[in-house]
Amino acid sequence: MSVDLIGFLGVVLVAYVVPGPDFLVVVRSATEHPAKGRAAALGAQAGLCVHMLAAAIGLSVIAARSPVVYDTNKLLGAAYLVYLGVRTVLAARRGARERAVGRAAADDGPYAAPQAPPGEGCSAWARWRSGFAQGFFTNVLNPKAALFFLSILPQFVDGGGSRTRQIFALGILDVLIGVVYWFALVAVAARLRALLARPGIRHRWELTTGWLFIAIGIGVAAAT
Repeated sequence: MSVDLIGFLGVVLVAYVVPGPDFLVVVRSATEHPAKGRAAALGAQAGLCVHMLAAAIGLSVIAARSPVVYDTNKLLGAAYLVYLGVRTVLAARRGARERAVGRAAADDGPYAAPQAPPGEGCSAWARWRSGFAQGFFTNVLNPKAALFFLSILPQFVDGGGSRTRQIFALGILDVLIGVVYWFALVAVAARLRALLARPGIRHRWELTTGWLFIAIGIGVAAAT
């Protein structure tokens, strides 16, 4: 197999660095808990593996040539992002109400119940499962991820070798690069947890990420 690895690596790195739905999911999960951020990263890469398998066996071509299949996948992805956004916004508002109740109760007594940071109130398994599911569904329902394996990756495949083997090789390299990148991003984003422990900043962060999810979802649905 003879491919332009330098060119491929450049395209892959640019694809990861440019923020998108995966970026937002991983960063938000990491600010809740580093373990949840790593789970979201692994979920996103698992979704990428699905796209890789689909491209290798030709399902991506079928989906791209069928407007119904493509549009259905796009709308499902958009709906999931909007769902994440609405849930995040509602959770932020609910948290604000609970803090207001807590402050009122503190005014009536000497003690105020401490509030756990985001992500601390659930078990390790529930945290991991939630992060992985969010990363997986965000990626697997992202039509741009599918188009990468359908239109961009094949440009680096050598016509003289096995097309399927080369797609797997390049796809696995893409996934491994992504794992390293996402884990590094999680380590950076996790440092924001101390800042987000302040209720006012946390509230604004949750509202911002929630509305970003909704905006990205609407943008995906409206894209032609």
